[in-house]
Amino acid sequence: MSEFENKTVAEIVADDYRTAKVLESYKIDFCCHGNKKLDAVLKEKNLNPEKLFAELTSVKKQNNNGSIDFKSLPLDLLADYIEKKHHRYVEERSPEIKQYLDKLCKVHGNNHPELFEINEQFNQSAGELAMHMKKEELILFPYIKRMVAAKLKHEKVKSPQFGTIENPINAMMSEHDVEGERFKKINELTSNYSVPDDGCNTYQLTYSLLNEFEEDLHIHIHLENNILFPDAIILEKVMIGD
Repeated sequence: MSEFENKTVAEIVADDYRTAKVLESYKIDFCCHGNKKLDAVLKEKNLNPEKLFAELTSVKKQNNNGSIDFKSLPLDLLADYIEKKHHRYVEERSPEIKQYLDKLCKVHGNNHPELFEINEQFNQSAGELAMHMKKEELILFPYIKRMVAAKLKHEKVKSPQFGTIENPINAMMSEHDVEGERFKKINELTSNYSVPDDGCNTYQLTYSLLNEFEEDLHIHIHLENNILFPDAIILEKVMIGD
């Protein structure tokens, strides 16, 4: 029996961040639907387990070269990492991709009408993600950091105005599901980011950036759904004062 088959997909990536690339190559969702056991996913997708297990094992045996152990990272530092790494990425990349998509629609839209829907889907995603990230930065993350600080001082924290941390977390996870589905649609519309024969350099660049954006979003959601949020819920249960 492999060490992987009885673990959920999320647990595999949480144990070793580098396995995400392998799962991505098989189109296995480890972020929004990471609670599925790998064994069940393999049967569902009719994949060769030995081949996948071998690739996952090979990745884990490689020198980690200083890769971050996200499971061991204090929650306040993990929240900071997500904000500085993934939130900033979305903020910087979104306007750039929007500009390129607008150009593609003008130049190639007649021959490739799917570009207009791709453009619409991405614009909706960029707008929703901007609001989503602000809610995390202004409400959820500060509360997590307060709990961590209180724990270090052996103090309790007052119940937040939103009742329990599970309320904003459930809202954030629901929004993650929406964005996961939206990018699944973009992936389908682009035929897995395959540039058509008449595609120019801008076409190639735009699809490459969209692919990169989706991969970053998967890691972003994984770190929150499968590590930060569950651990924050556990922390709150011992930190709330009377």
